[in-house]
Amino acid sequence: MTTFLTGNTCKLPKTTHTAKIKQSQNNFVGEVKLHADTRVSQQNIQIESEKYLSSTRIYRFWYRYFALPELKAISTDFKMIFERDPAARNWIEVLCCYPGLHALVLHRLAHWLHRHGVPLIPRLISNFGRFLTGIDIHPGAKIGQGVFIDHGMGVVIGETAIVGDYSLIYQGVTLGGTGKEIGKRHPTIGKSVVVGAGAKVLGNINIGDNVRIGAGSIVLRHVPADCTVVGIPGRIVSKSGERVGPLEHGQLPDTQAAVTRALIDRIEQLEQQLQTFMAEGTRKGNDVYQ
Repeated sequence: MTTFLTGNTCKLPKTTHTAKIKQSQNNFVGEVKLHADTRVSQQNIQIESEKYLSSTRIYRFWYRYFALPELKAISTDFKMIFERDPAARNWIEVLCCYPGLHALVLHRLAHWLHRHGVPLIPRLISNFGRFLTGIDIHPGAKIGQGVFIDHGMGVVIGETAIVGDYSLIYQGVTLGGTGKEIGKRHPTIGKSVVVGAGAKVLGNINIGDNVRIGAGSIVLRHVPADCTVVGIPGRIVSKSGERVGPLEHGQLPDTQAAVTRALIDRIEQLEQQLQTFMAEGTRKGNDVYQ
């Protein structure tokens, strides 16, 4: 680079001086842009990390309070089949061939959507489950864990019905209403209840825990805990603390047979009394004639 000396002063050409100034300005602008880009990138990283953390929190919240309870209930339903059905051989057979389990899985999905106000889709899932299994469960029905619907064809569970944990429901059961009233209009079934095949439980009534309802019974009134209901309309037969296994349907009391037996015994007593009176009357008549 050529320099010009004037006395003791060193001067640069104007072109070179201008170039140096522009270069320093460009360097300054580049540094400012670099710092700005760095700050923007840091802000983007912070925003993305906050989004990730928030999405993770939402997922954990959803999984803990919504998905996990449903998965636990489905797992308990699956395990209960092996305890209640002696025909269950292996888990593949249960997963593929048990319509009660299929209906409950679909219902738990439809019920979750129904609780969160999703329109139409829950009813479509319910209709698909009815078409697939023959079991009609309204998405609004509340079903506890460990419920086993055996065979299941023709089972109907209404919108406001509540089924307690570990209940056993056989084919043809109806948990229905008795009118067009608004609000709670279907029965509430307690825990560990057995509802026999073809039984009908109608209206906003409460069925206590450990109740057994005989096949073909029609229940229209409240039933306290630890009782057995049979007949049309259903009549309560208390067991006074005696517990019977849920599958031992042969031990259900036959109230109609008991009533018939009592009537027959009473008729026999009356016939004996009548014969005694007739014999005494005949003897007294003979004494009078004599």
